[in-house]
Amino acid sequence: LEELTQAPGVPGSEDAVRQVLRRYLAPVAELETDHLGSLIARRTGRAERPRIMVAAHMDEVGFMVSRITDEGFLKFQPLGGWWGQVLLAQRVVVHTRRGPIRGVIGSKPPHLLPPDQRKQPVEIKDMFIDIGAASRQEAEEWGVRPGDPVVPDGPFTRLHDPQLVLAKALDDRAGCAVVVRVLEELAGTDHPNTVYGVATVHEEVARTGGGARTSAFAVDPDVAIAVDVGIAGDMPGVQPDEARSRLGQGPTILLYDSSMVPHRRLRDLVADTAEAEGIPYQFDFMPGGATDAGFFHVHGRGVPSLVVGPPARYVHSHGAIVHLGDLEQTVRLLVAVIRRLDAATVEALRTG
Repeated sequence: LEELTQAPGVPGSEDAVRQVLRRYLAPVAELETDHLGSLIARRTGRAERPRIMVAAHMDEVGFMVSRITDEGFLKFQPLGGWWGQVLLAQRVVVHTRRGPIRGVIGSKPPHLLPPDQRKQPVEIKDMFIDIGAASRQEAEEWGVRPGDPVVPDGPFTRLHDPQLVLAKALDDRAGCAVVVRVLEELAGTDHPNTVYGVATVHEEVARTGGGARTSAFAVDPDVAIAVDVGIAGDMPGVQPDEARSRLGQGPTILLYDSSMVPHRRLRDLVADTAEAEGIPYQFDFMPGGATDAGFFHVHGRGVPSLVVGPPARYVHSHGAIVHLGDLEQTVRLLVAVIRRLDAATVEALRTG
């Protein structure tokens, strides 16, 4: 998990994340990529079909250099959904053709702001990155150019409770770690299907599908589960009807997001499996967000699809928090579900 979170991987620049995943998945699966760069790990069980796709996205929210000012500051384009108030004074790393350069998202000191402006949020379009360059020419000499990816600088940190981890990119490197662990758990065991562990690209900017669409085409799944973080609501200011999931209470099963209504019979199978195996789980809604499952479920003639994953606090910021026990319980649940998904069960999901 630490290696995955610390690898830089904004949309369109997921190479370093893919390299980490290749190293862990190569011993337990056959690997290939689609033409956008999504990694597909295939593990055959007793039968070629049904094909079970368990997918997490590699990319993290970040930025792209849009312009270098005459004074050497960098203007930037957000990649993914950012709320401007979490950005000012945060450290970032610009990945140039000559290597990484650290910087900070600049802001005016309060001493220069009149009282009324101190209460006004700064719009992202008015922000800039300070890398210490004295001019555009110097920034260009250092290797910076428009289009360079910019990654949040958020180190992997165990909190005082060692089960709690603080890091950047837990959305969705936590899901990527779960996919690895699921295939490791299935290695050398019996399952009545072929399992595809997939790490997709471009999810954070995928209004037209990105890696979710291309990897679904490559796999042609019979069942698809997107492993993505839920929104933890166990913090001040969040009401139960906004987000119900809590850290340490098991994986979240999404009942609704803005991209789809999940498959009801698959949802029931996953919940029933959790209860049969004694695995804690939580139901939640996410009307303000979408996942790769929104594209999986409309592939071909339709694919029973669901979103399952560990809840996380403070997603789409420089530092989210997850509970490691939730990741392990997600692994347990997905492995138990996969072992139940034989041909007859999948056919019953489709036809009722």
